Amino acid sequence: MRRIALLLVLLVVVAACGAETQSTSSTIDSTTTSADSSTTTSLETTTTVDDRFPVTVTAANGEVEIATQPEAIVSLSPSATENLFAVGAGDQVVAVDDQSNYPDEAPTTDLSGFTPNLEAILEFEPDLVVVTFDPGDLIAGLEAVGVPVLLLPSATSVEDAFAEIEILGAASGHAVEAGEIVAEMEAGLEAIVAEVGEQIAGTTIYHEVDSTLYSVSSSSYVGELYEMLGLVNIADEADPDGFGYPQLSAEYIVAEDPDVILLADAGYGESIDTLRARPGWAGMKALQQESVIEIDPDLASRWTPRSVDFLRSVAEQIAALVTVG
Repeated sequence: MRRIALLLVLLVVVAACGAETQSTSSTIDSTTTSADSSTTTSLETTTTVDDRFPVTVTAANGEVEIATQPEAIVSLSPSATENLFAVGAGDQVVAVDDQSNYPDEAPTTDLSGFTPNLEAILEFEPDLVVVTFDPGDLIAGLEAVGVPVLLLPSATSVEDAFAEIEILGAASGHAVEAGEIVAEMEAGLEAIVAEVGEQIAGTTIYHEVDSTLYSVSSSSYVGELYEMLGLVNIADEADPDGFGYPQLSAEYIVAEDPDVILLADAGYGESIDTLRARPGWAGMKALQQESVIEIDPDLASRWTPRSVDFLRSVAEQIAALVTVG
């Protein structure tokens, strides 16, 4: 679990690179949040449907021209994999990394998104590669052999997630579908807030990434989703620089005494019983009232259309707890 937490932090650091997208079908301007800046993400999108090639998109690694519609895409990002399938480019995806476990038909391989190997990637003869970060020479190596590559850092906001979907839609020849998905996500999120937001607004929460007490603040993607519901995140005060994934202390969490605990590490052995066994935790109201929600760590860490389902599940479970309380 410590490795997972550290990898999450690494991806957030890389996300500070940001992404600005421009193509024959869409223009996206953005500024991003960095670990040492309080600048908040601002992103404006204007989309005109146009699936013709060649297209040029501007990712974090600069302008990338894609001459023809890709037929052999390699994705080294679980979120990008989901988004590619969501926009209708699944048949064009020939290989994905070892963490891309959704959808079931995704061609999962032993490729690593954290330590990518150029030679292994090229064995799939890709005409487009999508990565979340560059360890140093991957992008240069792909460009040297003429393979277009898109660097799409971890989303730190809902608008970042929408932007990635539109980028991948334009790059794969599915701009129309991408626009429709973004519209559906916007409507879905707004509906959840309208239906449940007022009921649970003001509820304090602690989201646990792992047992070393890494959490998420409102400067992270999932944290912004919580914020949309009016939830009060105890990690925010511990993240003054807007890093997104602060590591809290046990004393701080106990003192804040959140109303609800969201466990993203339940699949790794953590539970209401293990929380109660931690020194000083048994008296917390969330544990006394059994206000602990186990959440899917994949859904909580990916910026995809399934985020709508994730937020609805969390909102409804918190609403049920608030009603009982």
